[in-house]
Amino acid sequence: MGNETSEHHHDVRIHIDRVRLESPNPTPSDALYALGKVREHYELYREAQGDHEDQHVPRGREEIHLTEDEHFYSAEDHKKGIRIIVNAREEIVHRHRLSYDQVVKLAYPTPPSPEVIGYIVTFYKGPEHHPQGDLTEGMSVHIRNGMVFNVTPNNRS
Repeated sequence: MGNETSEHHHDVRIHIDRVRLESPNPTPSDALYALGKVREHYELYREAQGDHEDQHVPRGREEIHLTEDEHFYSAEDHKKGIRIIVNAREEIVHRHRLSYDQVVKLAYPTPPSPEVIGYIVTFYKGPEHHPQGDLTEGMSVHIRNGMVFNVTPNNRS
């Protein structure tokens, strides 16, 4: 028997910025950037399930093991910070996804009163695939520069 590699390269279907693509598995990370036509000053992220943090895919030759129908997206480089507006105040955040709780804490670091039983969170100017909507408890949303959040206390009536 000859020296065989245990890894078999085969093409898998993936999605980058909602575009269906085929890529060899595994593949170097710089090939994913090229395949997805990721713009300069943007980074690539692997979408995680549930409330887990999405995984940054570094530029370079790192081998990325892919899963069929896996989703990736590009976003502005978060190391510089992402400028968002929360209740008319500018905030700089250093993550590409925010949860309901994180947005509420930015709007109200100290809760306004004990009568508040929750918050109504709306947003607009979001990423192309989700430009506007409501953010409810347990949810999170990808953010982009200039995204606007409005957080309103929901009082007992």
